[in-house]
Amino acid sequence: MNSFLLNRSFSLGEYRIPNRVVFQPMEGCDCEEDGTPSPLTVRKYLRAAKSGAGILWFEATAVCPEGRTNVRQMMLTEDNLSAFRQLTEQVRQTARKETGVCPLLILQLTHSGRQSITPMVAYRNPFYDERRGVTDEHIVTDEYLDTLPSRYATTAALAMEAGFDGVDVKSCHGYLFQELLSAFGREGRYGGCFENRTRLFLDCFRAVRKVLPSRGLLTARLSVSDMVPKPYGFGTDGENRLDFSEPDRLIRQLLSEGLQILNVTVGNPYYNPHVNRPYRRGGYLPPETAEEGLARFVTIETHLKQSFPSLPLVASGLSYYRADLMEKSEDLLREGVCDFVGYGRETLAYPMFYRDWSQGRFDYKKCCVTCSKCTELMRGKRACGCAVFDEYYRELYKELKK
Repeated sequence: MNSFLLNRSFSLGEYRIPNRVVFQPMEGCDCEEDGTPSPLTVRKYLRAAKSGAGILWFEATAVCPEGRTNVRQMMLTEDNLSAFRQLTEQVRQTARKETGVCPLLILQLTHSGRQSITPMVAYRNPFYDERRGVTDEHIVTDEYLDTLPSRYATTAALAMEAGFDGVDVKSCHGYLFQELLSAFGREGRYGGCFENRTRLFLDCFRAVRKVLPSRGLLTARLSVSDMVPKPYGFGTDGENRLDFSEPDRLIRQLLSEGLQILNVTVGNPYYNPHVNRPYRRGGYLPPETAEEGLARFVTIETHLKQSFPSLPLVASGLSYYRADLMEKSEDLLREGVCDFVGYGRETLAYPMFYRDWSQGRFDYKKCCVTCSKCTELMRGKRACGCAVFDEYYRELYKELKK
Protein backbone atom coordinates (compact mmCIF):
# COMPACT_ATOMS: atom_id res chain seq x y z
CA MET A 1 0.00 0.00 0.00
CA ASN A 2 2.92 2.38 0.56
CA SER A 3 3.52 2.54 -3.18
CA PHE A 4 0.12 4.12 -3.84
CA LEU A 5 0.02 7.88 -4.31
CA LEU A 6 -3.30 7.89 -2.47
CA ASN A 7 -1.40 7.08 0.71
CA ARG A 8 1.40 9.61 0.31
CA SER A 9 1.52 12.67 2.52
CA PHE A 10 1.48 16.21 1.17
CA SER A 11 3.22 19.21 2.74
CA LEU A 12 1.40 22.54 2.69
CA GLY A 13 2.80 25.39 4.75
CA GLU A 14 3.28 24.08 8.26
CA TYR A 15 0.88 21.21 7.66
CA ARG A 16 1.67 17.66 6.66
CA ILE A 17 -1.52 16.20 5.21
CA PRO A 18 -1.35 12.43 5.82
CA ASN A 19 -2.78 11.29 2.47
CA ARG A 20 -4.55 12.50 -0.68
CA VAL A 21 -8.13 11.59 0.28
CA VAL A 22 -10.64 14.44 0.76
CA PHE A 23 -14.12 14.16 2.23
CA GLN A 24 -16.01 16.82 0.28
CA PRO A 25 -18.44 19.27 1.95
CA MET A 26 -21.84 17.54 2.01
CA GLU A 27 -24.60 19.63 3.53
CA GLY A 28 -26.63 17.59 6.01
CA CYS A 29 -29.53 19.96 6.78
CA ASP A 30 -29.39 18.47 10.26
CA CYS A 31 -28.09 21.18 12.59
CA GLU A 32 -30.09 22.85 15.34
CA GLU A 33 -32.12 25.87 14.31
CA ASP A 34 -29.38 28.25 15.49
CA GLY A 35 -26.82 26.45 13.30
CA THR A 36 -25.23 24.42 16.11
CA PRO A 37 -24.13 20.89 15.15
CA SER A 38 -26.79 18.44 16.36
CA PRO A 39 -26.13 14.86 17.53
CA LEU A 40 -26.85 13.76 13.94
CA THR A 41 -24.27 16.25 12.62
CA VAL A 42 -21.70 15.05 15.15
CA ARG A 43 -22.43 11.43 14.19
CA LYS A 44 -21.59 12.18 10.55
CA TYR A 45 -18.27 13.88 11.32
CA LEU A 46 -17.15 11.28 13.84
CA ARG A 47 -17.74 8.64 11.18
CA ALA A 48 -15.62 10.73 8.84
CA ALA A 49 -12.92 10.94 11.51
CA LYS A 50 -12.69 7.14 11.56
CA SER A 51 -12.18 6.98 7.79
CA GLY A 52 -8.49 7.83 7.74
CA ALA A 53 -9.04 10.63 5.16
CA GLY A 54 -6.36 13.32 5.00
CA ILE A 55 -8.74 16.28 4.66
CA LEU A 56 -12.23 16.65 6.12
CA TRP A 57 -13.90 19.54 4.29
CA PHE A 58 -16.79 20.58 6.52
CA GLU A 59 -20.11 21.47 4.94
CA ALA A 60 -21.50 24.82 3.82
CA THR A 61 -21.72 27.15 6.81
CA ALA A 62 -23.80 30.31 6.38
CA VAL A 63 -22.18 33.61 7.28
CA CYS A 64 -25.56 35.21 8.08
CA PRO A 65 -29.11 34.04 8.87
CA GLU A 66 -30.63 35.34 5.64
CA GLY A 67 -28.02 33.42 3.63
CA ARG A 68 -29.10 29.97 4.86
CA THR A 69 -30.64 27.41 2.51
CA ASN A 70 -32.80 26.03 5.30
CA VAL A 71 -33.42 26.43 9.01
CA ARG A 72 -31.12 23.47 9.72
CA GLN A 73 -28.08 24.72 7.82
CA MET A 74 -24.84 25.00 9.75
CA MET A 75 -24.01 28.49 11.03
CA LEU A 76 -21.11 29.47 13.31
CA THR A 77 -21.64 32.34 15.75
CA GLU A 78 -20.24 33.63 19.04
CA ASP A 79 -23.11 31.88 20.81
CA ASN A 80 -22.31 28.39 19.54
CA LEU A 81 -18.54 28.69 19.20
CA SER A 82 -17.96 26.27 22.07
CA ALA A 83 -20.04 23.57 20.33
CA PHE A 84 -17.92 23.87 17.19
CA ARG A 85 -14.73 23.78 19.23
CA GLN A 86 -15.94 20.63 20.95
CA LEU A 87 -16.70 19.07 17.56
CA THR A 88 -13.24 19.74 16.10
CA GLU A 89 -11.64 18.36 19.27
CA GLN A 90 -13.79 15.22 19.10
CA VAL A 91 -12.96 14.72 15.43
CA ARG A 92 -9.21 14.98 16.02
CA GLN A 93 -9.28 12.74 19.08
CA THR A 94 -11.33 10.12 17.25
CA ALA A 95 -9.08 10.25 14.17
CA ARG A 96 -5.92 9.78 16.23
CA LYS A 97 -7.41 6.96 18.27
CA GLU A 98 -8.99 5.08 15.35
CA THR A 99 -6.49 5.72 12.53
CA GLY A 100 -3.34 7.21 14.01
CA VAL A 101 -3.51 10.23 11.72
CA CYS A 102 -4.68 13.79 12.19
CA PRO A 103 -6.75 15.13 9.28
CA LEU A 104 -6.77 18.69 8.05
CA LEU A 105 -10.09 20.39 8.91
CA ILE A 106 -11.49 23.05 6.58
CA LEU A 107 -14.76 24.94 7.09
CA GLN A 108 -16.70 26.06 4.02
CA LEU A 109 -18.19 29.58 4.23
CA THR A 110 -21.22 30.43 2.13
CA HIS A 111 -24.15 32.69 1.29
CA SER A 112 -26.86 30.71 -0.47
CA GLY A 113 -28.18 33.58 -2.58
CA ARG A 114 -30.91 32.28 -4.89
CA GLN A 115 -31.29 29.15 -2.77
CA SER A 116 -31.71 31.01 0.52
CA ILE A 117 -34.97 30.49 2.41
CA THR A 118 -36.08 33.80 0.91
CA PRO A 119 -34.35 34.00 -2.51
CA MET A 120 -31.64 36.64 -2.84
CA VAL A 121 -30.61 36.72 -6.49
CA ALA A 122 -27.84 38.54 -8.31
CA TYR A 123 -29.98 39.09 -11.42
CA ARG A 124 -32.88 37.56 -13.32
CA ASN A 125 -31.55 34.41 -14.96
CA PRO A 126 -34.12 32.74 -17.28
CA PHE A 127 -32.51 29.31 -16.86
CA TYR A 128 -32.60 29.43 -13.08
CA ASP A 129 -35.80 31.45 -12.70
CA GLU A 130 -37.89 28.65 -14.17
CA ARG A 131 -36.75 26.32 -11.37
CA ARG A 132 -37.63 28.72 -8.56
CA GLY A 133 -39.99 31.62 -8.97
CA VAL A 134 -38.45 35.00 -8.23
CA THR A 135 -39.30 38.62 -9.00
CA ASP A 136 -37.21 41.76 -9.37
CA GLU A 137 -37.79 42.35 -5.65
CA HIS A 138 -35.51 39.41 -4.90
CA ILE A 139 -32.49 41.06 -6.57
CA VAL A 140 -29.99 42.03 -3.86
CA THR A 141 -28.79 45.61 -3.76
CA ASP A 142 -25.20 46.77 -4.03
CA GLU A 143 -25.56 48.19 -0.54
CA TYR A 144 -26.42 44.77 0.85
CA LEU A 145 -23.55 43.10 -0.96
CA ASP A 146 -21.20 45.72 0.51
CA THR A 147 -21.91 44.29 3.99
CA LEU A 148 -20.77 40.74 3.23
CA PRO A 149 -16.96 40.98 3.41
CA SER A 150 -17.13 41.81 7.11
CA ARG A 151 -19.52 38.91 7.70
CA TYR A 152 -17.18 36.49 5.97
CA ALA A 153 -14.26 37.82 7.99
CA THR A 154 -16.17 37.43 11.25
CA THR A 155 -17.08 33.81 10.53
CA ALA A 156 -13.56 33.00 9.35
CA ALA A 157 -12.09 34.35 12.58
CA LEU A 158 -14.56 32.27 14.59
CA ALA A 159 -13.63 29.20 12.54
CA MET A 160 -10.01 29.53 13.57
CA GLU A 161 -11.04 29.97 17.21
CA ALA A 162 -13.13 26.82 16.86
CA GLY A 163 -10.08 24.82 15.86
CA PHE A 164 -10.31 24.59 12.08
CA ASP A 165 -7.09 24.62 10.08
CA GLY A 166 -8.49 26.76 7.28
CA VAL A 167 -11.57 28.09 5.57
CA ASP A 168 -13.10 27.83 2.11
CA VAL A 169 -14.54 30.97 0.54
CA LYS A 170 -17.09 29.16 -1.59
CA SER A 171 -18.16 30.13 -5.11
CA CYS A 172 -19.99 27.27 -6.76
CA HIS A 173 -23.26 25.54 -7.63
CA GLY A 174 -25.27 28.67 -8.38
CA TYR A 175 -25.04 30.26 -4.93
CA LEU A 176 -24.57 34.02 -4.53
CA PHE A 177 -20.89 34.48 -5.45
CA GLN A 178 -21.17 32.07 -8.37
CA GLU A 179 -24.27 33.77 -9.73
CA LEU A 180 -22.53 37.13 -9.59
CA LEU A 181 -19.75 35.73 -11.80
CA SER A 182 -22.27 35.56 -14.65
CA ALA A 183 -24.06 38.85 -13.88
CA PHE A 184 -23.17 40.31 -17.29
CA GLY A 185 -26.40 42.31 -17.45
CA ARG A 186 -26.45 43.59 -13.88
CA GLU A 187 -25.90 47.31 -13.38
CA GLY A 188 -23.79 48.86 -10.64
CA ARG A 189 -20.59 47.84 -8.88
CA TYR A 190 -21.28 44.10 -9.03
CA GLY A 191 -22.28 43.52 -12.62
CA GLY A 192 -21.17 43.93 -16.21
CA CYS A 193 -17.39 43.82 -16.59
CA PHE A 194 -15.16 41.08 -15.20
CA GLU A 195 -13.82 43.33 -12.43
CA ASN A 196 -17.34 44.05 -11.20
CA ARG A 197 -18.61 40.48 -11.45
CA THR A 198 -15.68 39.13 -9.41
CA ARG A 199 -15.62 42.06 -6.98
CA LEU A 200 -17.59 40.53 -4.10
CA PHE A 201 -15.83 37.16 -4.25
CA LEU A 202 -12.41 38.81 -4.20
CA ASP A 203 -13.38 41.38 -1.55
CA CYS A 204 -14.60 38.61 0.76
CA PHE A 205 -11.51 36.54 -0.02
CA ARG A 206 -9.27 39.46 0.98
CA ALA A 207 -11.31 40.18 4.10
CA VAL A 208 -10.96 36.56 5.21
CA ARG A 209 -7.23 36.54 4.48
CA LYS A 210 -6.70 39.53 6.76
CA VAL A 211 -8.19 37.80 9.81
CA LEU A 212 -6.51 34.42 9.36
CA PRO A 213 -3.48 33.70 11.52
CA SER A 214 -0.27 32.64 9.80
CA ARG A 215 -1.19 28.97 10.18
CA GLY A 216 -4.68 29.44 8.69
CA LEU A 217 -5.18 27.98 5.21
CA LEU A 218 -7.12 29.96 2.61
CA THR A 219 -8.97 27.78 0.14
CA ALA A 220 -11.83 27.97 -2.37
CA ARG A 221 -14.32 25.58 -3.92
CA LEU A 222 -15.06 26.96 -7.36
CA SER A 223 -17.46 25.99 -10.12
CA VAL A 224 -15.05 26.44 -13.01
CA SER A 225 -18.03 26.36 -15.36
CA ASP A 226 -21.77 26.57 -14.72
CA MET A 227 -22.46 24.72 -17.99
CA VAL A 228 -25.12 27.31 -18.77
CA PRO A 229 -24.74 29.36 -21.98
CA LYS A 230 -23.21 32.82 -21.79
CA PRO A 231 -24.43 35.43 -20.80
CA TYR A 232 -26.26 33.44 -18.11
CA GLY A 233 -23.40 31.17 -17.08
CA PHE A 234 -19.75 31.50 -16.06
CA GLY A 235 -16.99 29.58 -17.81
CA THR A 236 -18.92 28.94 -21.02
CA ASP A 237 -19.43 30.49 -24.43
CA GLY A 238 -22.75 31.23 -26.10
CA GLU A 239 -22.97 27.63 -27.31
CA ASN A 240 -22.53 26.27 -23.77
CA ARG A 241 -19.03 24.99 -24.43
CA LEU A 242 -16.24 25.28 -21.86
CA ASP A 243 -14.43 28.62 -21.98
CA PHE A 244 -11.48 28.83 -19.59
CA SER A 245 -10.55 32.46 -20.26
CA GLU A 246 -12.40 34.00 -17.30
CA PRO A 247 -11.93 31.09 -14.85
CA ASP A 248 -8.17 31.19 -15.51
CA ARG A 249 -8.14 34.95 -14.99
CA LEU A 250 -10.05 34.60 -11.71
CA ILE A 251 -7.80 31.83 -10.41
CA ARG A 252 -4.70 33.94 -11.17
CA GLN A 253 -6.18 36.72 -9.05
CA LEU A 254 -7.06 34.31 -6.23
CA LEU A 255 -3.48 33.02 -6.27
CA SER A 256 -2.17 36.56 -6.00
CA GLU A 257 -4.42 37.00 -2.96
CA GLY A 258 -3.13 33.89 -1.20
CA LEU A 259 -5.18 30.94 -2.45
CA GLN A 260 -3.57 27.72 -1.13
CA ILE A 261 -5.92 24.93 -2.30
CA LEU A 262 -8.47 24.94 -5.12
CA ASN A 263 -11.33 22.46 -4.81
CA VAL A 264 -12.76 22.00 -8.32
CA THR A 265 -16.40 21.50 -9.18
CA VAL A 266 -18.71 22.31 -12.08
CA GLY A 267 -22.39 22.95 -12.79
CA ASN A 268 -25.39 23.83 -10.64
CA PRO A 269 -27.20 20.97 -8.86
CA TYR A 270 -30.41 23.00 -8.76
CA TYR A 271 -30.44 23.33 -12.54
CA ASN A 272 -28.24 20.62 -14.12
CA PRO A 273 -27.44 18.12 -11.31
CA HIS A 274 -26.11 15.53 -13.76
CA VAL A 275 -23.15 17.85 -14.47
CA ASN A 276 -21.60 17.78 -11.00
CA ARG A 277 -23.18 14.50 -9.86
CA PRO A 278 -23.31 12.01 -12.76
CA TYR A 279 -25.86 9.39 -11.77
CA ARG A 280 -27.28 6.00 -12.71
CA ARG A 281 -30.84 6.71 -11.58
CA GLY A 282 -32.37 10.12 -10.96
CA GLY A 283 -35.33 12.39 -11.35
CA TYR A 284 -34.94 13.03 -15.08
CA LEU A 285 -33.16 11.74 -18.16
CA PRO A 286 -29.95 13.81 -18.53
CA PRO A 287 -28.95 15.17 -21.95
CA GLU A 288 -25.57 13.43 -21.78
CA THR A 289 -24.13 10.15 -20.59
CA ALA A 290 -22.40 9.89 -17.23
CA GLU A 291 -19.18 9.12 -19.09
CA GLU A 292 -19.37 12.48 -20.87
CA GLY A 293 -19.80 14.26 -17.56
CA LEU A 294 -16.93 12.38 -15.96
CA ALA A 295 -14.69 13.18 -18.95
CA ARG A 296 -15.56 16.88 -18.53
CA PHE A 297 -14.24 16.80 -14.96
CA VAL A 298 -10.94 15.34 -16.16
CA THR A 299 -10.70 17.89 -19.00
CA ILE A 300 -11.19 20.76 -16.57
CA GLU A 301 -8.83 19.42 -13.94
CA THR A 302 -6.14 18.62 -16.50
CA HIS A 303 -6.36 22.13 -17.92
CA LEU A 304 -6.10 23.71 -14.47
CA LYS A 305 -3.18 21.56 -13.36
CA GLN A 306 -1.29 22.39 -16.55
CA SER A 307 -2.10 26.10 -16.22
CA PHE A 308 -1.36 26.32 -12.47
CA PRO A 309 1.06 23.47 -11.71
CA SER A 310 2.02 24.72 -8.24
CA LEU A 311 -1.58 25.12 -7.05
CA PRO A 312 -2.78 22.11 -5.00
CA LEU A 313 -5.89 20.83 -6.74
CA VAL A 314 -8.76 18.69 -5.41
CA ALA A 315 -10.56 16.60 -8.07
CA SER A 316 -14.30 15.90 -7.87
CA GLY A 317 -16.92 13.70 -9.50
CA LEU A 318 -15.52 10.35 -8.39
CA SER A 319 -18.42 8.68 -6.58
CA TYR A 320 -19.89 7.31 -9.81
CA TYR A 321 -17.03 4.84 -10.33
CA ARG A 322 -18.06 2.37 -7.61
CA ALA A 323 -16.00 -0.82 -8.20
CA ASP A 324 -13.29 1.18 -9.99
CA LEU A 325 -13.31 3.99 -7.42
CA MET A 326 -9.86 3.54 -5.95
CA GLU A 327 -8.20 2.56 -9.21
CA LYS A 328 -9.56 5.66 -10.96
CA SER A 329 -8.50 7.85 -8.04
CA GLU A 330 -4.95 6.48 -8.19
CA ASP A 331 -4.88 6.99 -11.98
CA LEU A 332 -5.79 10.67 -11.64
CA LEU A 333 -2.96 11.21 -9.17
CA ARG A 334 -0.40 9.30 -11.23
CA GLU A 335 -1.37 11.13 -14.41
CA GLY A 336 -0.85 14.47 -12.67
CA VAL A 337 -4.45 15.56 -13.12
CA CYS A 338 -4.77 16.59 -9.47
CA ASP A 339 -3.05 16.49 -6.09
CA PHE A 340 -6.02 15.27 -4.04
CA VAL A 341 -9.09 13.20 -4.83
CA GLY A 342 -12.40 14.35 -3.36
CA TYR A 343 -15.45 12.25 -2.59
CA GLY A 344 -18.94 13.56 -1.85
CA ARG A 345 -21.88 11.14 -2.03
CA GLU A 346 -19.49 8.25 -1.42
CA THR A 347 -18.76 9.55 2.07
CA LEU A 348 -22.44 9.35 2.98
CA ALA A 349 -22.89 5.83 1.63
CA TYR A 350 -19.62 4.21 2.68
CA PRO A 351 -17.63 6.50 5.01
CA MET A 352 -15.07 3.77 5.73
CA PHE A 353 -14.20 3.13 2.07
CA TYR A 354 -10.64 4.49 2.27
CA ARG A 355 -9.76 2.79 5.55
CA ASP A 356 -11.19 -0.49 4.27
CA TRP A 357 -9.24 -0.17 1.03
CA SER A 358 -6.03 0.57 2.95
CA GLN A 359 -6.58 -2.61 4.95
CA GLY A 360 -7.50 -4.75 1.95
CA ARG A 361 -11.21 -4.90 2.82
CA PHE A 362 -12.72 -2.57 0.23
CA ASP A 363 -16.24 -3.71 -0.72
CA TYR A 364 -17.61 -1.95 -3.79
CA LYS A 365 -21.10 -3.26 -2.94
CA LYS A 366 -21.15 -0.73 -0.09
CA CYS A 367 -20.30 2.13 -2.44
CA CYS A 368 -22.67 4.90 -3.49
CA VAL A 369 -25.09 3.69 -6.17
CA THR A 370 -25.56 7.30 -7.45
CA CYS A 371 -29.35 7.15 -7.14
CA SER A 372 -29.72 10.79 -5.95
CA LYS A 373 -31.92 9.86 -2.98
CA CYS A 374 -29.66 11.92 -0.70
CA THR A 375 -30.43 14.95 -2.88
CA GLU A 376 -34.14 14.15 -2.81
CA LEU A 377 -34.02 14.21 0.98
CA MET A 378 -32.39 17.64 0.98
CA ARG A 379 -34.87 19.02 -1.57
CA GLY A 380 -37.65 17.58 0.58
CA LYS A 381 -36.46 19.60 3.60
CA ARG A 382 -35.22 16.48 5.40
CA ALA A 383 -31.85 15.67 6.91
CA CYS A 384 -29.55 14.53 4.12
CA GLY A 385 -27.79 11.17 4.10
CA CYS A 386 -27.64 7.84 2.31
CA ALA A 387 -31.14 6.38 2.00
CA VAL A 388 -29.76 3.11 0.63
CA PHE A 389 -27.18 2.01 3.20
CA ASP A 390 -28.09 4.01 6.32
CA GLU A 391 -31.24 2.88 8.11
CA TYR A 392 -31.91 6.31 9.65
CA TYR A 393 -32.06 8.06 6.28
CA ARG A 394 -33.82 5.11 4.67
CA GLU A 395 -36.73 5.65 7.06
CA LEU A 396 -36.69 9.40 6.38
CA TYR A 397 -36.87 8.67 2.66
CA LYS A 398 -39.86 6.37 3.15
CA GLU A 399 -41.64 9.12 5.07
CA LEU A 400 -40.81 11.61 2.32
CA LYS A 401 -42.28 9.37 -0.36
CA LYS A 402 -45.46 8.92 1.66
